[in-house]
Amino acid sequence: MNTTLRIAGYEMKDVVRGKWLLFYGAFFLLLTEGLFRFGGEGSRVILSLVNLVLLLVPLVGVLFGTVYLYGAREFNELLLAQPVSRRQMFGGLYLGLSLPLAGALLAGVGIPFAIRGSLDGGDAAVLLVLLGCGVALTFIFVALAFLIALRITDRMRGLGGALLLWLAFAVLYDGAILVGVSLLAEYPLEKPLLLMVLLNPVDLARILLLLNLDVAALMGYTGASLQRFFGNATGLLVTGAALALWTVVPLLAGARLFVRKDF
Repeated sequence: MNTTLRIAGYEMKDVVRGKWLLFYGAFFLLLTEGLFRFGGEGSRVILSLVNLVLLLVPLVGVLFGTVYLYGAREFNELLLAQPVSRRQMFGGLYLGLSLPLAGALLAGVGIPFAIRGSLDGGDAAVLLVLLGCGVALTFIFVALAFLIALRITDRMRGLGGALLLWLAFAVLYDGAILVGVSLLAEYPLEKPLLLMVLLNPVDLARILLLLNLDVAALMGYTGASLQRFFGNATGLLVTGAALALWTVVPLLAGARLFVRKDF
């Protein structure tokens, strides 16, 4: 564990020195502050941030994770020459990238809210859910990025695969569900829809957020039809467990590939 944390610390210093992380955090900071300045109040600002977080956080996580791991090959080869286990090295690389990304999101969105202090208890809870979903999506899509970069050797093909994965989860998946629902409208689809939602981490985060915002009209057909399930304690537990599995499974698969990969 000490070795993993040392590698993670070095990686975090390297990532923090990069200007892209500052741009990422500054983007959310300026956007959140701008929403406040243009007449927004706490709940409205949170609602405006929902779709942006659900689209941009997975995109940045999967793209930068893929680019970073491809670019770290020489560093990886240097570390492999040291008495460091591959699992420790993989854990350090993953934490060293995902933690700064999550921190930039938390700082960029959280600082304007903390300065203004304009949230009541309900809005504060929704903000925590928003930040929690953003952090969860960061960890999930960085894990998926590592899996892609380790599975596909060619850099351009890997980047194309990362973009396609993001597009499928963030855009195409809901469209496919709506088409299926329209074609099979005469059949009971609640259980199949539940399964399909669990297979998409972006949909899981979206439903969790919109249920806490209590704006079912914005959830679309999929979210509205499953609101009864996700709106109770059991549904929340299932959602949290599914998001955890979306992090752990790609991470374990990536670690297995990393251990077996011939660099």
